[in-house]
Amino acid sequence: MKNYYDILGVGKTATEDDIKRAYRKLAHKYHPDKSGGDESKFKEINEAYQVLSDKGKRAQYDRFGTAGGPAGFGGAGGGFNPGAGGQWGGFGGGNVNWEGMGFDPSQFSDMGDFGDIFDSIFEGMGVRPKRKTYAKGSDLEMQEQITLEDAFKGVTKTVRFRTLVQCTKCSGKGAEPGSTLEKCGTCDGQGEVREQRHTFFGNISQVKTCAKCHGTGEIPKKPCVVCKGVGRVEAERSINIELLPGIEDNQLIKVNGMGEAGERGTAAGDLYIRVRIKPHSVFERHATELVVAYELNLLDLLLGKKIEVPSISGGTISAEIPAGFNLKDLLRIPHEGMPRFGSSARGDLLVSFVIKAPKHPGSRAKKLLEDLEREG
Repeated sequence: MKNYYDILGVGKTATEDDIKRAYRKLAHKYHPDKSGGDESKFKEINEAYQVLSDKGKRAQYDRFGTAGGPAGFGGAGGGFNPGAGGQWGGFGGGNVNWEGMGFDPSQFSDMGDFGDIFDSIFEGMGVRPKRKTYAKGSDLEMQEQITLEDAFKGVTKTVRFRTLVQCTKCSGKGAEPGSTLEKCGTCDGQGEVREQRHTFFGNISQVKTCAKCHGTGEIPKKPCVVCKGVGRVEAERSINIELLPGIEDNQLIKVNGMGEAGERGTAAGDLYIRVRIKPHSVFERHATELVVAYELNLLDLLLGKKIEVPSISGGTISAEIPAGFNLKDLLRIPHEGMPRFGSSARGDLLVSFVIKAPKHPGSRAKKLLEDLEREG
């Protein structure tokens, strides 16, 4: 028995959003049209998703180990009848004239995952939905490392990366300039082809993306010599991104339309930049607060001297330790920490004290300590 949870890499307590995210990630990775794709793995991922994304099927699977329940296939009216060569009971197994009934199954084509499920069902009934067009290009994610000082002041970074960009010669159309597109003869312009398989349960029809036109239903009469008819080529892309003061570590910045270019001029994906902030040698950051360690000389403390602590903006800050202050606590210096993201307001600087006693106190120091002891 297949473990659908293991196939999608989620636990049994996964939410609907967790399952959808896992499915999309794996489907993108193993899609047969991608380089390094795996058709059998892709089918397995789809099978797992169609069960776990449906509350009723998932409940049956969790209880019985199969999405069909203890009784398997069958049922009244519109159930699936394997003994009838893969027909659906209640519909006679023939072609259904949905248009005559005032219904167009292709209206589900824009419903994402549900649209795919409906398409599969209607294909099995002999209904030809509208051909699918290319989806937009894939999203990309990159990592950019900056210093704590950059995060404090804000910085503009130039990000360079290689990806698929629109072919400039054919403007992404895939055809040589002046050439046009024609209907694909392999799929008759549908973008999909049907394959028949003979199994123990009867003939099973499977619909696959047309390998010749890659799902568009059209092919260039004269493919572009640069992109080979795909409409995109690999190249280096460079963009400038502005990181505002107060940006957090691990924060994700979205740049619309700067991901992988789509095929045949369709929309590009988005670029996500994950910002990582280097550890600092002096300051420790906690959201908008900064913590700095200060080595305090005991004699300076007793003499009431002010302390000088480093500032993230450069230079030092002079501060006074209040009388009776507990040195185990953190001394708070207001408005000297990190700015709040998108705001001019700043957090606080916190000083953590490390007490330093004199190694060899002189006679004057000893006398001072003795006088203090008598006063106490």
